[in-house]
Formats: sequence, structure tokens, C-alpha cells
Amino acid sequence: MLSWPILSLMLLLPLVGALVIAAIPSHGEAEERNARWISLWVTLVTFALALILTWRFDLKSADFQFEEKHRWLEGAIVYHLGVDGISLPFVVLTTGLMPICIIASWSAIQSRVKEYMIAFLVLETLMVGTFVALDLVVFYLFFEGGLIPMFLIIGVWGGPRRVYASFKFFLYTLLGSVLMLLAIMALYWDAGTSDIPTLLHHGFPPSLQKWAWLAFFASFAVKMPMWPTAGSVILAAILLKMGGYGFLRFSLPMFPAASHDFAPLIFALSVVAIVYTSLVALVQEDMKKLIAYSSVAHMGFVTMGIFAATTQGIAGGIFQMVSHGVVSGALFLCVGVIYDRMHTREIAAYGGLVNRMPLYAVAFMIFTLANVALPGTSGFIGEFLTLIGTFRINTAVATFATLGTILSAAYALWLYRRVIFGVLDKPALALIRDLDYREIITLGPLAALAILLGIFPQPVIDLSAASVAQLIDGYSHALNSANAAALLLR
Repeated sequence: MLSWPILSLMLLLPLVGALVIAAIPSHGEAEERNARWISLWVTLVTFALALILTWRFDLKSADFQFEEKHRWLEGAIVYHLGVDGISLPFVVLTTGLMPICIIASWSAIQSRVKEYMIAFLVLETLMVGTFVALDLVVFYLFFEGGLIPMFLIIGVWGGPRRVYASFKFFLYTLLGSVLMLLAIMALYWDAGTSDIPTLLHHGFPPSLQKWAWLAFFASFAVKMPMWPTAGSVILAAILLKMGGYGFLRFSLPMFPAASHDFAPLIFALSVVAIVYTSLVALVQEDMKKLIAYSSVAHMGFVTMGIFAATTQGIAGGIFQMVSHGVVSGALFLCVGVIYDRMHTREIAAYGGLVNRMPLYAVAFMIFTLANVALPGTSGFIGEFLTLIGTFRINTAVATFATLGTILSAAYALWLYRRVIFGVLDKPALALIRDLDYREIITLGPLAALAILLGIFPQPVIDLSAASVAQLIDGYSHALNSANAAALLLR
């Protein structure tokens, strides 16, 4: 175990980088170049710290590790940090994708570069803080604080309807957050603490469990999403995972009886998300919208697996979120590559790109096949495990969910065929150039991960195995105790 506060350092480092960038004097191109390089090095060092965490992490222990505790707000709230096998994969995913996002936006962002890099570094602190917070109030501050930089990133540097999208994203998320804050206050009054490890073993009364579960669900489902919201690389790759993480950290262990009672609702919503949004994706003419709807469909497997509450289901849900973070983020980057060249996301504007962009065609093919969940790619492992875990609990739900794998092949391969294959007969595409070295640096590691995790998934599965086993044991014990108490009352 490390003796120095590595988690606090991971939270502080991006903020220090943001302050350094803010202090850079305005000197035109030099100012922008320095902002980019500082952001890149800060995110790389933060990722290196996450790798140290993983290297020193005890795989056999289900307890929280690397804990830090400091009194705050007269002792009523404690600055409490720590990671376990459920949170650590998301910390690594977040810190690993941030340098890639910085490199991907190196030339794409030309206006307000300093402000953009500052917003991204602040967002990194808030996202990592969400996954390492072990106090409910501290978690809430990080969880909702991420709204502010994301609101700015979407509203200032987004697409043509960026202002509308940013306000829609903010209002949807804020509505669920108000309900979660009320639930946090109720949990504090009942348990007398907001310390998450204590609350996990408190045992809340059934009535409180039900309405608190619904309040947390409202906040997590928007971030998941279980219905579509505006998207971007960082939104699809990381922010959406906060909802799934919230279900794993709070809904199942703190409200087991309510999770069991509401599981049919989650199954129904998951199947709708998988099947309906896949059908909607089939009729899209905009590449980014198609991938956004695809993200909703694939995250339906996550919620289905989590609330099946089986070892395979939860392990598959965690793996699917990691895989989805890599694959969906890469697909959005692929859209960005050709958008930067042609300034359109309309599928009909492309065709025959394999003739001019063979490297791009290979990269896009890898991520498309991973999105389809082809065996040998990371997408297959997560979906297969969630389906197995759900099949043990509800055969009908798992059967309907498999329709999503068929539909995903339909819309993903249709997109690939329209964009990559065919005759290169559009004059605007005659001189389009292939991937440059910067784009190879961003897409190359993601392509390698999509294949590596499909062939050798054990690192992610082993990382969360002990914590998943403890979660299942606690959930089963709580349900058995509740059922025994109900029998005694009869």
C-alpha cells in the first residue's frame, strides 16, 4: 500500500495544470501551443499515477484501498477517498482517455484554446473524483460539478446546435440531481453519517429504500443514458459510465430490496433501450446520431446485467462499460476525422473512402466489428457475460436483448458499407487524405485495446472479481434477511 496520498494528487494535478494554463500570458500561437502541451503532459502524468494504482492494487481484497480521510465541515462531512475493484477500472479508463482526447482536439480546436484545455482538465478532476469519493456529499459535489465544464465544452465548442444541446444536457441532468440530493439528506438523517462504506452496511428500512432508489435512479439513468442525450467523445466514453457506476456503488448494495423489486422495470427499460434505439439507429442519416443511438442501445446491456445481480451479469456490466468507453469514444473520433476534412456528418456525402483512406478504413473496421460484438473483440465479452448472467434470472429478457446484437450488426455494417465501400464518385472526396500521425496516435491504442481485451479480458475481470463477489454476497444476504423478516411478520 502506498504511504503518500496518490488519489488526492490525481485530483490536484489537473487543477494545477489548469491554473498554470490560465496564468500563461497571451502571445497568440505560442500561448495556444503551450496550453496544448501542458494539458497533454498533465493528463499523461495523471494516467501514469492511475497505472501505479493498478500495479499496487491488491486483487484478492474486496476492501477499499489507498484510503484518505480528513475532517471537513466541522466533522459532519469527511473528505474520504478510496478505490476498490469496481471503481478502479473507471479511474484507469478516465485518465487513459484524457490524453487521447487532448491529442484528438490538437488541431480541431482553434478558438479559445486556453479555455478549452482548462475546462478539460477541470473535468478530469471532477470525473476521477466521482469514482474515488467515499462520502456521499463529496461524491455529489464531484458528480454534479462535472456538469459545469461539460456544459461549457458542449455550448462553446460543440456542433451547430451546441447551445440548445448544452442547455438540454444541463437541465435533464440537474433535474435528476435535485432528487438525489434529497435522497442523500434522507440517508444522512437515517444513518447519521454520509460515509459510503458505513452506509453500505447500514440496512435502510424498505420504505426509505424504495423512494431513495427512485431518486438515485432518476439521476443515474439520465447520465447512463437510458434515453438519448447530446453526445461527444468524453460524454460517451466516460460521463455515461457514471450512471452505471452509481447503480453498482449505491443502488444494489444500499437498496437491495428495492433493487430486487424494481428489477422488472429495469429489465423492461433495458430491452426497450436495446431494441428501440437500435431501430432508430437504422434510419439515421447522420453518422454522429447513429453512433449516439448505438451507445444507448449498448448501455442497455449494462443495466440489464447489473440488475440481474449475478456474478456474470455484474462482471459483464463492468467490462461492457470499459469496452464501450474505448469503442464508442473511438467511433466518435472516427467521425471527427472525416468531419474535419469534409465538414459534414451526412452518410450520403461519403462512399468509397477505402480507395483514398486505407488506414482509416482499417481502423473504422476494427471499431465497427467491436461495436457489433464480434468474437475476438472487447464488445463480445461484455455483451456475452451480461446475456449469460441475465439468462439465469430471466430467459425472456435475455432472448429479447439478443435482438440488439442482430440489429447492431445491421446498422453498424450498413454505415461502414455506405462510408467506406462503393465507388469513389463524389468530386469532393477525390483529394481526401488518409490518417496523419496525430490521428494514428489517437486511434492506434484504442484499436489495440479493442482487440487485446477481446482476446485477453482477464485483467479487467480479475481487477473487479473480489469486489463483485462481495457485492453479490451482500446483496443475497440482505434479500434473505428481508425475506426472513417478512415471514416472521406473517
